[in-house]
Amino acid sequence: MSRPMPRLFVIRHGETEWSLNGRHTGRTDIPLTARGQEQIKEKAEILVGDGKILDPKNLCTVLVSPRQRAHKTFHLLFDHVETPHHLLTEECREWDYGKYEGLLSSEIKALNPTWTIWNDGCPGGESVEQMQARVDGIIAKVRAYHRQYVEGSHTTGEGLPDTTRRDLVIVAHGHFSRVLISRWINFPLCLGTHFNVEPGGIAYLGYNHNSLEEPALNALNLYATVN
Repeated sequence: MSRPMPRLFVIRHGETEWSLNGRHTGRTDIPLTARGQEQIKEKAEILVGDGKILDPKNLCTVLVSPRQRAHKTFHLLFDHVETPHHLLTEECREWDYGKYEGLLSSEIKALNPTWTIWNDGCPGGESVEQMQARVDGIIAKVRAYHRQYVEGSHTTGEGLPDTTRRDLVIVAHGHFSRVLISRWINFPLCLGTHFNVEPGGIAYLGYNHNSLEEPALNALNLYATVN
């Protein structure tokens, strides 16, 4: 009997004041709201544990954005179990909004009426090409772990992920997640505009027909709280 195919779970951090009011939050390091923390704690009991969707014995590694809203989300999810191998990495940070940091979309449109992040990127921040390259690099790492699992060419050792395990998790941000979903299924980055990623929501990415050559989106916004 063949082993189950590997999976990638992408989790957006919980609610913040700026996610509530729609301000673009890239490098600004703001905390979760009290409600955001409670929402993640409730999800932890449902999602994380033996035999649950995020089963620690299945986790190869967790990649976490270093911003406190993402790092706190990771700990609220996993602190009631043995903490899985995880890595804080700037590769999973939110899109750098540059001069548009902290602004509402309406405020950005007042400055540049034709602007869309999907086509124009952010002046003083990351361009579309830079964002795509960063996310594609993360996807390449995840696929390498998945291939090691499928092929049995395992990597284990001190400080290394255990690629005998099938699942990876990324705890990150809204625009980052939308870009990653688009690129995972080989879509242009700009099609991320059609994916809604709610605070605390989980995307489940996998493969069709037991083939690493057929990446798929299996689920979106699992257990999200919609405002």
